[in-house]
Amino acid sequence: MRKKKRKKHTKTITKIVLFSGILIGGGIGIVTIMNRNVPEKRLMEYMKYIEKGEYEQMYAMLDQKKSSMNSKEEFIERNSKIYEGIEMSDLSITDITAKRKENGNAAVSYTTNMQTAAGNVEFTNNAVFSHNWTGYHLIWQDQLIFPELSATDKVQVTLEEAKRGNILDRNGRQLAGEGTASSVGIVPGRMENREDTIKKLAEYLGIGADEIEDKLKAGWVKADSFVPVATIPKIQEVDLLTVNPDKTVLEEKEKQDTLLKIPGIMLSDVKVRTYYLKEAASHLVGYVQAVTAEDLQEHKGEGYRTNSVIGKTGLETLYEKELKGTDGCEICIVDANGNKKSVIAYEPRKDGEDIHITIDGDLQSTLYEQFKEDRGCSVALNPYTGEVLALVSTPSYDNNDFVRGMDNSQWSALNENEDRPLYNRFRQTWCPGSTFKPVIAAIGLKVGAFTANDDFGNEGLAWQKDSSWGDYTVTTLHDYEPVILKNALIYSDNIYFAKAALKIGADQLMQSL
Repeated sequence: MRKKKRKKHTKTITKIVLFSGILIGGGIGIVTIMNRNVPEKRLMEYMKYIEKGEYEQMYAMLDQKKSSMNSKEEFIERNSKIYEGIEMSDLSITDITAKRKENGNAAVSYTTNMQTAAGNVEFTNNAVFSHNWTGYHLIWQDQLIFPELSATDKVQVTLEEAKRGNILDRNGRQLAGEGTASSVGIVPGRMENREDTIKKLAEYLGIGADEIEDKLKAGWVKADSFVPVATIPKIQEVDLLTVNPDKTVLEEKEKQDTLLKIPGIMLSDVKVRTYYLKEAASHLVGYVQAVTAEDLQEHKGEGYRTNSVIGKTGLETLYEKELKGTDGCEICIVDANGNKKSVIAYEPRKDGEDIHITIDGDLQSTLYEQFKEDRGCSVALNPYTGEVLALVSTPSYDNNDFVRGMDNSQWSALNENEDRPLYNRFRQTWCPGSTFKPVIAAIGLKVGAFTANDDFGNEGLAWQKDSSWGDYTVTTLHDYEPVILKNALIYSDNIYFAKAALKIGADQLMQSL
């Protein structure tokens, strides 16, 4: 009896579960059918697909016989080029009103709001839906994208690149700003021997021949195109006319002249970010580079594009927001002949701000020349205001190389150099060490803890106060006599100043600091 009851009970539960599944599945189907029969909801569904860039789903909602687009491929290409070209985001529609017509169609009026590369765009529009037994289907026309847009029109996006701000020293001297370099390139149609030309250019630039070949194979390249391969320093005539021209400049000029004799190779002036103090201020000023995919993701919505540059180190990255500016952008509709019909949105260009710093460029260069062979950092301060007048890390590197681009041998040389020229020494945190010894001396003399001629006694190279210090000892590098203040400063004697601090005492030392 028990077994039969359990079996019957199990069958009842199974029926309930199955019945519930039918209800749930049927419910989803009922909701979908209901949405298809409400034109306002169909419009909302279509707009969500636009926001997600799901063009195939958009096309599936159309009344394909009555819509103006002939094929799915044309529909996807038209919509994707426009919406992605204007960088559409944050699409929303409001004020939705539907009016059913006698033939069963429905016209839905609504207001569209979206963000674009040229700022916010808002307009009112109408969508028409046909109706059959499967529900409402959108009758697509080009005007659905923008009310003024016809089938033969195009949406044109024009960008005006903002000028990056300058970095200026205290006297208005340019430390970073726009300068001129030479772009080395090839005009394919002028080459006499393609293989020989590429080989010689690869040797001169220190890059692989395959890399040059890849640039020449780009889709836009034609016989008369100038194909830029690399950017190199521009040889200024004024540098060649000096009494004793720099040997490196003369050698570079000779190389370029030889290169230009090869048919197909040309040099063209190009504007680039230029650092005028080069090695003398590279760690301080830093450098910019082309944005990476990671940069674009990290700074999404901040106006960066694939051809933008971004500060990577130094002041260039510290003041990136102020220096970068905002590109200008105009989105307009043009007819088949390229004539402008209407402007959809316009964002004026806003150049980056100039940054004025307390550094004195001449002093910065002088300080660098004094210590350029040493491993360390140097700083010059205004003792009255605390302003930093010069800040140098040595040895150094030319930050212009990171803008123009460097070959593998240059990059390896910088990274493998045991003096670590890329290492920014003034940004590191160190204990004050010996720089604090004169402070201890001044306090000791002021409070009368000792005199300048007191001999603290020669303890050798290691010393501790007593056994309470355990294994800890104070060590020094030099054994000398007499152990008085003058000699202790000369030899930077750790033991002397440890004793001096003990003579002053912790309380008195803290009160005097």
